[in-house]
Order: sequence, then structure tokens, then C-alpha cells
Amino acid sequence: MDPLSTLWETFFDWDSMREALPEMLTVGLPNTLILAISAALLGSVLGMALAVAGISRTRWLRWPARVYTDVFRGLPAAATILLIGVGLAPLGMQVWGPNPYPLGILALSLIAAAYIGEIFRSGIQSVEAAQLEGARALGLSWGEAMRLVIVPQGIRRVLPAWVNQLIALIKDSSLVYFLGLLASQRELFRIGQDYAANTGNQSALLLAGLFYLTLTVPLTHAVNWIDRRLRHGRQATAPGDDELDLALPGAAGGNQR
Repeated sequence: MDPLSTLWETFFDWDSMREALPEMLTVGLPNTLILAISAALLGSVLGMALAVAGISRTRWLRWPARVYTDVFRGLPAAATILLIGVGLAPLGMQVWGPNPYPLGILALSLIAAAYIGEIFRSGIQSVEAAQLEGARALGLSWGEAMRLVIVPQGIRRVLPAWVNQLIALIKDSSLVYFLGLLASQRELFRIGQDYAANTGNQSALLLAGLFYLTLTVPLTHAVNWIDRRLRHGRQATAPGDDELDLALPGAAGGNQR
């Protein structure tokens, strides 16, 4: 059998894909979205706290934030998930029973917070210092100026990078299978693995990969669209601009001798 035929039969068995499709739609896809969206929301809250601590003038806030970011960005995601999911499993059993999802979401959130914190910090620090000074001059306190003026502008500037982190979380959610999942808790990758192990064919794993593409490719294009809008904005001409251009020296008919 030639390699091309082997590749086709191993990864493009439509019957295997058709068999796995219903479970991926009803079980795998919702669980993947639960993991990714929950981790993104919690990671964003923790990341904002890290960003504010990272730019603080107080070293007792700045240094722990720096250490946290270095540690969780340096550790492999699988190691962090195992560390949290296995290390805190006895506590989890007492609180919510044999459900690995809370610990899996916690681990993904801690990883995401390290990256999102740096994203938010860079966005906040990119806002001109005059913005803060102007807000303080208007009578706002430092906290009010940060909350109402600086932070919204910083988030707007790094929104594409935040969406990129959401894409990474969707893919990293597949690592939660390390913690052991019940049949109703399996995400896309785990379902593909189970079908591949039962049938000896890898087509279900390819189908899982197609699901990930379906989720991430539209987000990628959304990032590009958002980035273009934030960079260029709307090309609008204010009323009276044409008359102003005609009055400028060198304008058509405005500087003829």
C-alpha cells in the first residue's frame, strides 16, 4: 500500500468521522467552550490585577506580580495543569466532588492571567502620561483616573492581543484530559482520542482538529479586522474641511498669481 493511500485511509475515513460527529457536537464542543470562556474571563480579571500590581510604585505589589508572571509563563501548560489538577484534587473532592473541571479551569486561568496581565500592562503603559495628568487636573483621584480614563484606553489598544490569547486558550483546553474526564465531561480532543483508540483509525482526531479550526479561524480574522479598525478608524471628513483646504496656501486656485 503506497503512503498516500495509507494517509487517506488513516485520517480521512468519513464513516469514522460521521460516527464521532454527534458526540463532538453535543458533548465535546460545549465542554471546550465552557473551559475556554471560563478561563478567559477569570484569567482576564486576574490579569488586570497583575497589570495594576506590575505598574505599581510599591515594590511589595510589583515584585510578586513579576515573579508570578515569570513562573506561569515559563512553566509548560501541561505541567501547570497537572500541578493544580492533581495537587489540589483532594481539596476539590471535598468541595465539589469528582469533577476535574473547576481545577482545570483554575489552571488554565492561572496560565492565561500571566499572559493577559502582560498584555494589559503594555496597553496601560502605552497610554500617554498626559492623559493621567489631565484627569488628575480635572479633580479625579488616581484610582478614578485609572478606572475611567487610562484602563479603558489601554484595553482598547490591546484588544487584538487579548483575542489571540483566547485562541490559545481554546487550544490549551485540550490538555485538561490529563486530569481524567467522565464520558459527559470530555472535550473535543478527548473524544477524538477515544474514537481513535476504539477504532484504530485517526479520522476522529482530524475531525476534532477541524472543530478547533472552525473556532479559531473566525477569531483570527476578527482580530485582523479589529486591528485594522483600531489602527485606521473611519476615514471621515469633517464639515467645512473642503472650504479650509481651499483657503490654505498652495491649494488648488488658492495661490495663483
